[in-house]
Amino acid sequence: MQASLTVAAAQQDMRTAYLGGAPGLFVSGTVWTIAGLVCLWKSPQAAVWALYAGGVLIHPVSALLTRLLGRSARHAAGNPLGTLAFASTIWMILMLALAYGISLWRIELFFPAMLFIIGGRYLTFATVFGTKLFWLCGAVLALAGWQLAATLAAPATAAFAGGAIEIVFGVVVLAALRRAKGAAPASA
Repeated sequence: MQASLTVAAAQQDMRTAYLGGAPGLFVSGTVWTIAGLVCLWKSPQAAVWALYAGGVLIHPVSALLTRLLGRSARHAAGNPLGTLAFASTIWMILMLALAYGISLWRIELFFPAMLFIIGGRYLTFATVFGTKLFWLCGAVLALAGWQLAATLAAPATAAFAGGAIEIVFGVVVLAALRRAKGAAPASA
């Protein structure tokens, strides 16, 4: 990628390579849903580890899904937004220790704390993908985390909320991409 790459071109490259982030939303939402099921079938503490173990798989599984859907799942070399996405991943991983500590103190606050963490990461994706929907996604996740924490909702409820929000936003992002593609002039 050229040094003079515009922000818009870098964002377009990320949207194209990763299908706008929709596969990641679907996979992450599925991981949250599995954690909710583990919460119900085993225990909230086991669900913490299910979310963490599943979280490790989000990128490779979503990259595979992205390739199955016809995209490369690789941004252009030198795209500076790849570095931003990586930095937000490191920040998220560092926050996992905080969320784990919260789980030891009050297990019912773990999933709301994770909703805040993941919501914050999606705010970064608004810049990475150049898609304002990620501002809304991050805000909805954070507001859900606040409401679920304020009401001391059951851990499974919070896990299922995270799953539902991410899957719905995956559908919305994918629909917005298809709508934008339909509105774009055909390339020669």
